[in-house]
Amino acid sequence: MTNAAAPRLGDLERAVMDALWDSDAPRTAYELQAELDRGLASTTVLTVLGRLERKGFVTVDRGSRPHHYQPVSSRAEHMAELMHDVLRGGSTDRQAVLERFVNGVSDTDADVLRKLLTRGD
Repeated sequence: MTNAAAPRLGDLERAVMDALWDSDAPRTAYELQAELDRGLASTTVLTVLGRLERKGFVTVDRGSRPHHYQPVSSRAEHMAELMHDVLRGGSTDRQAVLERFVNGVSDTDADVLRKLLTRGD
């Protein structure tokens, strides 16, 4: 875990990352373009992939043609980092933030949290 905030995803970046996270294998820009089915030009998808690479979300295999892209981390890891960002953020009352979060989760999620917090005992 780093102290720097996790980079944020725009709507199109999120769609590309969701497609990559849902895939079992690295994907090409052309495969992502077809899967997104938004009428996007391949150059647009390549631009988004370039931004995602600069932000540290994807790696690219430039040894193949076309290039293949894959996520650097899992969706769960990214979401956990966002949650950590909130806790590290501007709030001076972490307890209030955590309390509000916990009070808003389902009973099932509360059970999972309870198990995770007590598993070291």
